[in-house]
Amino acid sequence: MTQAKICFIGAGNMTRSIVSGLVTHGYPADLIYATNPSQGKLDAMVADFNIQVSNDNLATAKECDVIVLGVKPQLMQQVCEALQLLDLSDKLVITIAAGITANRYDDYFKQQVPLIRCMPNTPTQIGHGMTGLFAVEGINQQQKKLAETLMLTGGKVMWVDKEAELNLVIALAGSSPAYFFLFVESMIEAGVALGMDETKSRLLAEQAALGAAQMIVNNQDLSPAALRTNVTSKGGTTAEALATFERGDIRGLVKQAMVNCINRADEMAKTF
Repeated sequence: MTQAKICFIGAGNMTRSIVSGLVTHGYPADLIYATNPSQGKLDAMVADFNIQVSNDNLATAKECDVIVLGVKPQLMQQVCEALQLLDLSDKLVITIAAGITANRYDDYFKQQVPLIRCMPNTPTQIGHGMTGLFAVEGINQQQKKLAETLMLTGGKVMWVDKEAELNLVIALAGSSPAYFFLFVESMIEAGVALGMDETKSRLLAEQAALGAAQMIVNNQDLSPAALRTNVTSKGGTTAEALATFERGDIRGLVKQAMVNCINRADEMAKTF
């Protein structure tokens, strides 16, 4: 199974990032297939990665051992129903779509599906991603290892035992890069408003964000709270800035944002 034929249905950014990682890590390009309704993205995949491409989902999926569903949630039912003619019992289906629970795929395919749900985030595109994975009952260790092989090319992975925990993965990792983008965006805007030009403001903010993240990663024996305390002198400039955030209830705001994120994921599960 380590040399399985893999079919990616959908040739969007996440598919590109996974394929790029696979090829870079030595996975045979002739065992990687991608399908898409429009030809432009497929031509780019051939040019960049020399993989096999097609506009025919059914024919391509039939010939492959693994089917990776990389389409938007609102298109998922249509795509899956078109593959109902396949016997999926000896294949592995991997989905990277948010908001669609595992049992819905059984409905879409009209059969019990050997399924692994993956929740990656956008830093997967640059090799610094975080992906949560959940396997339905019956998935074996070989299949789990294969799913890990795919997603490890984009960063780190974490298995969850309960499917509901994937919504926590979305709040903590899947959606959270946007939280940090917003924070850095706000810092840059404030810098410009206070008199610094945008280029310099961006450099200062982005390097501070990169350095802070790396300090957390490199100091596993220290909590983020300890790292914060270490750089906060009593009565100093950092202390004043942090006190402003605390007066604005930054902790409560972050928690509520994550709760709302999880609630939206629950709503999407009911929609699809």
